[in-house]
Amino acid sequence: MDEVAAAIADPVRREILLMLRDEPLSAGQIADRFVISRPAVSRHLRVLREAGLVRDTADGRRRVYTLVTAPLDELAGWLGRLTRPSGWQHRLDALETEVYRTRRERQTAAGRHPAQKETA
Repeated sequence: MDEVAAAIADPVRREILLMLRDEPLSAGQIADRFVISRPAVSRHLRVLREAGLVRDTADGRRRVYTLVTAPLDELAGWLGRLTRPSGWQHRLDALETEVYRTRRERQTAAGRHPAQKETA
């Protein structure tokens, strides 16, 4: 997971991954879309390949790169744990629901419509 996170930390590599999402591209096609040098793009592709995020195949003299999303699954799961409410949050949400339900039942039993406000 650390290697994948490090690989996607760079904006150029993230852009390459987005480009490959739609279709496989040759190294030259990828390099043509950037203002950085071809050797720099090649280094970015190597980092992505070593992290398992892209696969390259030979097509004559060209290298064609394809996106591999499986290594992102572990990272996505970990990130999901950060964004989900904690166990306490679920309990507090359930308590809030129960408080509103009980209040509504009491108001209905007292002959008031739940939408009416009590006057103190």
